[in-house]
Amino acid sequence: MKVAIVNNGEENSVRVAKRLMELLLDEKIKIDENTPEFVISVGGDGTLLKAFHNYQHRLSEVKFLGVHTGHLGFYTDWRDFELEELVASLKENRANSVSYPILDVQIGFRDGTKSKHYLALNESTIRRGSRTLVGDVLISDELFERFRGDGLSISTPTGSTAYNKSVGGAVIHPSIKAIQLAEIASLNNRVFRTLGSPIVIGQNEWVKVALQESDDYAVMIDQLEIKAENISSVCYRIASEEIHFASYRHTHFWNRVKDAFIGDGE
Repeated sequence: MKVAIVNNGEENSVRVAKRLMELLLDEKIKIDENTPEFVISVGGDGTLLKAFHNYQHRLSEVKFLGVHTGHLGFYTDWRDFELEELVASLKENRANSVSYPILDVQIGFRDGTKSKHYLALNESTIRRGSRTLVGDVLISDELFERFRGDGLSISTPTGSTAYNKSVGGAVIHPSIKAIQLAEIASLNNRVFRTLGSPIVIGQNEWVKVALQESDDYAVMIDQLEIKAENISSVCYRIASEEIHFASYRHTHFWNRVKDAFIGDGE
């Protein structure tokens, strides 16, 4: 068994990662940052996103686990005081996993530059500096609407609880292979009109945003920001790849949602 550890720079995360490495080595589990079978993130959801992008070229070969050293996250199932139990479960249940869909992003350019391809675990957004973004939204190459507003957010089911939710999008269970398009402060009046509601796109369809010519577009892909003067379009679809989580301690999705946004209540 080969394991890689990805941690953030917080003091507690560094301490936990060091202790975790000691426990793994005690059990004769090899630490391998190049070709791991398991990737363990130590920190929060941001650290798991970092781990995902570090190993996105090996998604079919690795399973992810998350240890949270702060508040409960959507991708972190283990607490920092449960390391011994985590290592024992890792040895006993290494074959179990649950898979979630991710987002395929393709950015096109006006000058003939080859399009660039990215993967996102949570979401992607398109904005245009401090000015109104104008773009044609096509669904499976059919024009759906001309959007005018601050921007657009396209999320995965797991990412539906992140920025998508804050702009009025629905929370979608990750067993549903779909992406969600949500508007960010659209302009709607007698002259300009959009649907004004989030749109859920199935796995056999795709969304393309054809942008008006401008030099100030910014495309966010999880934590990565892409800026280029000649972006012409951004195309989104469910990726052929998936992310695999070790499932023997994988918290039920709706329990995550309840814990994050509702709590125990009365």
